[in-house]
Amino acid sequence: MAGLNVSIAFFFLVVGVCQAFRCLSKRLLCPGAYGCLARELAGSFQLCASCLELRMLVEIGPWGGGFGPDVVLTLLFILFAVHGASFDGASANPTVSLQEFLLLESNLAATAAKLVAQAAGTGTGWAVTKLYWSWELTQFHLIQNLIASECSSSIRASPHHAAFAEGTCSFLFHLVLLKLHQSRPVYRVPALAATVTFLTYTAGPFTGAFFNPALAAATTFHCSGSSFWDYVQVYWLGPLAGMLAALLLYHGNIPRLFQKNLLYSQKSKYKVPKARAAAHVEGSDPRRKGKGEKSSSQHRA
Repeated sequence: MAGLNVSIAFFFLVVGVCQAFRCLSKRLLCPGAYGCLARELAGSFQLCASCLELRMLVEIGPWGGGFGPDVVLTLLFILFAVHGASFDGASANPTVSLQEFLLLESNLAATAAKLVAQAAGTGTGWAVTKLYWSWELTQFHLIQNLIASECSSSIRASPHHAAFAEGTCSFLFHLVLLKLHQSRPVYRVPALAATVTFLTYTAGPFTGAFFNPALAAATTFHCSGSSFWDYVQVYWLGPLAGMLAALLLYHGNIPRLFQKNLLYSQKSKYKVPKARAAAHVEGSDPRRKGKGEKSSSQHRA
């Protein structure tokens, strides 16, 4: 359990450093630069470093540490709950940033800056975690350094089935994200953490369940066993297709591309009662009413 305690301390250290960086950059930078660059950089670094350490525990922990998947899944839920509470609005996920662009919530320049910051954050997180592993503070890290040069691909199914699995995970994740977009953080954060934990438990044995192109590129693209096109198809195109499908299903269209609703008919928000509608029709023609009154008076005379 000593190795697990060191990993937990590493998680706390990464979150603390990133939180300090967020507080400092919020004071020094303008809101635009903080929101598009510093916030996404810190979030991507925090996510990548934590997931790499957790992935190491998944691969080595069961036979090197004697703990089962329940420990890893519990850590995963706690980590994503902490990430959701501390990210300060950052997505640390290219498909989420692209979704905001398609929803007209972000312009092209801001979206491009977020994607660059996410790539830089995940790359820095990968380099720092590799340096941390080289210190070999635990037996886990010693074993990780021995097998690092011979890492195998996380794709354990055919590329088409793996792309479908990643796309399905992305579809469900973005659907929950869209549904909880206006919810309070006290409800949104644990719900998203539970969703990520469930999807990782379900699809992890087949693809690793990243549904995050930047995180997958830093974690598994350098491993042997699959071609670069297989990685692109599974970890980039799959999540992108899942995000587009969730956006189309939830909104009925893609606001950046279509103004008309493609799936759902637009109905009036207010309904007119039938009695009022009938009265309105009968009294809508003053000529008919006047003619009726005139004929009635003639009949009486």
